[in-house]
Amino acid sequence: MTSASPLGDPVEPSLEALVSQTLGSAVASELSELLPVLVRDVSDVDWRMHQVLGSTYAQLTEAARYACSMGGKRVRPLLMAVADRALGATETRPIASLAAAFQLIHTATLVHDDVIDHAETRRGRPSMPRAFGVPLAIVGGDYLFVRAFELAAEYPKSVILRCGEACADVVEGEVLQEVSRFDLSSGREHYFRVVERKTAAIIAAALASVAEIREVPPPQRDALETFGRALGIAFQIRDDLLDVYGDPDLLGKPLFTDFREGNPTLVSLEAYARLDPRRAAEFESLFQLRRKRAKHLLRLKELTDSTGADAIVASEAEQWADRAVRALEPIAPSPWRHLLERMARGAAERRF
Repeated sequence: MTSASPLGDPVEPSLEALVSQTLGSAVASELSELLPVLVRDVSDVDWRMHQVLGSTYAQLTEAARYACSMGGKRVRPLLMAVADRALGATETRPIASLAAAFQLIHTATLVHDDVIDHAETRRGRPSMPRAFGVPLAIVGGDYLFVRAFELAAEYPKSVILRCGEACADVVEGEVLQEVSRFDLSSGREHYFRVVERKTAAIIAAALASVAEIREVPPPQRDALETFGRALGIAFQIRDDLLDVYGDPDLLGKPLFTDFREGNPTLVSLEAYARLDPRRAAEFESLFQLRRKRAKHLLRLKELTDSTGADAIVASEAEQWADRAVRALEPIAPSPWRHLLERMARGAAERRF
């Protein structure tokens, strides 16, 4: 097995910048007094995560650390820390290993997604398959899953089982997505089944686990679980929209991945449903091409533009964010609950 080392050392933003970037400048400014606390919380999670990444084989350690350096804005650990504090916690170290476990699970799914999607880049850097080769990327993703469950083993059996169910949901979501590739007749219901499993299930499980560890009443645990599921759906809908209408420099990856790979998203489904029969046939014919050229992708976007699907999809993401906010009613009002609400809104409005 051979692999190529990534070019250059990864340059990660400071934790302060990372937290501010995740929350958005407006929210970060509004709730600036909370930022130092959140930076400490994320630092605890990062420390715990990197503690378990070492392997006997230097190449595997390098690959695992590289994957985690591209793990994004730490949305899940941040959500878990904020939820913990919204439940009354004065410090979040008891959930640091759990948050690290869910971050590793998320990172592992991204690595495997990049293998499946033949992705060349992630966040402006070579993807794991590109940097280390496909075999090591697959094994590296598996290694992250193993280390995640090593961290989860510190918690009660019910929490470990919830982590396992979330991972099973992700696998089922991947299978559901695979069977609907290039098939625009799969419809909205199928799309939401995929999203609930691939994206929302992990967030819902993470927040429900935080509530269980804090031993709060069932209504509060259910509230956080429902919040996490709705936020995850809003996040994924927005992600699908950005794949067509985002800024590739901000996203750190090229546009039109879902068009190229034939993944029916809410964008393509809404556009297809609103085209007249002649143009719908053209859209479907282009969408079903296994090897698309730039002109095919641009034509798909042009047809999508003509339907106003972008506004419809953006509105749907906002509706899911509204559901997430409403779900928090059983949680006592506080700056931390307010921050959860703002994070839900941000999931539906983000640009990267």
